[in-house]
Amino acid sequence: MKTTRRKFISTAITGSVAIAAIPLSSCREEGRACFTPAELKSRYALLDEIIKQPMLKKELFPEPVIIEKLDLLHYDGSFLCRVLSKDGAEGMSVGHSGMATLFPIFLRNLQPFFTGQDARELDLILERVYIYNFNFRYNGIALGLPLATIEFAILDMLGRMAGKPVAELISKIHNPEVGVYVATEFREKPLEEHIDLIKKAVAEYDVHALKIKVGYQYAGTKDIHYGGVPGKTEKLIPLVRQTYGDDMALYADSNGYYDVEEAIRVGKLLEEYKYGYFEEPVMYDHFEEIKAVADALTIPVANGEQDQSFVHFRWLLAHDGLEIVQPDSYYFGGMIRSLKVALMAHAFGKECIPHMSGGGLGFLYNTILVSALPNAGTHHEFKGLDTKMVFECPTSPLKVINGKIKAPAGPGMGVNFDPDFVRKHEIVKI
Repeated sequence: MKTTRRKFISTAITGSVAIAAIPLSSCREEGRACFTPAELKSRYALLDEIIKQPMLKKELFPEPVIIEKLDLLHYDGSFLCRVLSKDGAEGMSVGHSGMATLFPIFLRNLQPFFTGQDARELDLILERVYIYNFNFRYNGIALGLPLATIEFAILDMLGRMAGKPVAELISKIHNPEVGVYVATEFREKPLEEHIDLIKKAVAEYDVHALKIKVGYQYAGTKDIHYGGVPGKTEKLIPLVRQTYGDDMALYADSNGYYDVEEAIRVGKLLEEYKYGYFEEPVMYDHFEEIKAVADALTIPVANGEQDQSFVHFRWLLAHDGLEIVQPDSYYFGGMIRSLKVALMAHAFGKECIPHMSGGGLGFLYNTILVSALPNAGTHHEFKGLDTKMVFECPTSPLKVINGKIKAPAGPGMGVNFDPDFVRKHEIVKI
């Protein structure tokens, strides 16, 4: 790995975990970082200790908080999760749009396990629910989305009980304001149309950072032979820099489009034009390939939005295979699990820039998660403020002002849903 990439150990702020310095190997192999078996064992042990540490500050709740009722509500395409404790405490969250497909997993695989549990044991519940009825067989977004929706509601309830924002239940507020970048798509468009759409997206908000898509994906078409516009990426990368100048922070994402050779070629072009990082240069679960690309480049490599497993992040971090972790709090099953990934990265001096699910209140949940990170990057994903939700946030305008969103400081998730809007929802049943 290039010597320009950071190689230091920092202190992870989590419970009683003390991060001790671990020697880094002088072993070099064709310019790549490598570690002796003993060093890898130490690195893995450090990461395993972080995974095991509870995040929720259980001491804030001296008495049991028994989950009496956990409902999924639906109205006009929107999903809400409402949790009630035996003593009458309530919390609420907004489900991801994917709940329209995944609600049976919520009702059959998760709801029965959570009902009757003591919410103070949330860390343990989130671990054991993967074993309940072999839920790990649904590992990934299928389990992560409904699980995160439940966790958000429980954290909202607990935060309201304790009179604290969620960030202070699981960490502390490291970032009261969160810098954002505008996330753009448009990779299937011709170059001129692509750049015009980027300009419109950036002009809509007061931002100083932008992420573009490079390469091509088949996600929006059934044409299996179409490969995008030849040579477009090579023109787009310098054109965006020329358009916005050196004062705009630029990032690039290929969504796993390239093989190693092409990823390195495009990565060097991104380096030339001073982009900040290269996200998913190859497929997210091709770990040796991710490391090969990272070792060949000086631009930081980011990965993790599609990931579902601590084990995957564990391998990449132990082998120094990336610089930025990007768990999505919805996809990965909630804020507690995502925070653990961030702290794993923090132990090796690396950043966390979570992926943000759009729609619903994705911008709110991502802002809250980032507010709790000790190793947050400078800019974080932002896909707009559009939502069907009717709510108020007394402690933040939840608007982009000078490139930043102020994190809510109220109890729980810091937002209150309009009661009339909530009453329009009906309980989802199978």
